[in-house]
Amino acid sequence: METLSTKTRVKIHTDGGCTPNPGLGGWAAVLISPSHNNFEREIYGSEDNTTNNRMELTAAIMALRALKYPCIVELSTDSTYLRNAFDKGWLKNWQRNGWKTSNKQPVLNRDLWEELLTLSQTHDIEWRWTRGHATDPLNNRCDALVQKAKEMHGREEREKQE
Repeated sequence: METLSTKTRVKIHTDGGCTPNPGLGGWAAVLISPSHNNFEREIYGSEDNTTNNRMELTAAIMALRALKYPCIVELSTDSTYLRNAFDKGWLKNWQRNGWKTSNKQPVLNRDLWEELLTLSQTHDIEWRWTRGHATDPLNNRCDALVQKAKEMHGREEREKQE
């Protein structure tokens, strides 16, 4: 069994966005492994007819899926929705309440939350919040990748129509 001290450490920065919201969305993540000479990997993608929150969750999911084995993860996001669900116990409350919010409404994005919960059980994750569109260079890099993903998607759609 792998102990905490022998697990690979990974820093992940994520971002997601939509223009308009809902509309064309993009997600991105930058993964850095201090355990492997600061090896860096960027991943990103896009979806039609989605929301900012779905893209924020997708960014975290895709980043965690990219890890090949259990890791110690420091995941930075500019989404309070994502971080608070873990840090403030929202996920536990939603599960206990049959995936209903405190005002008895179905939890939005349940499919993504369930996948994120499963993935988060594989890793030791510290959820961190960073201010978006500010001074965090890796958050800004993720934001640029989100824009790139949306532009690529738009270009591909135009090419299909020609």
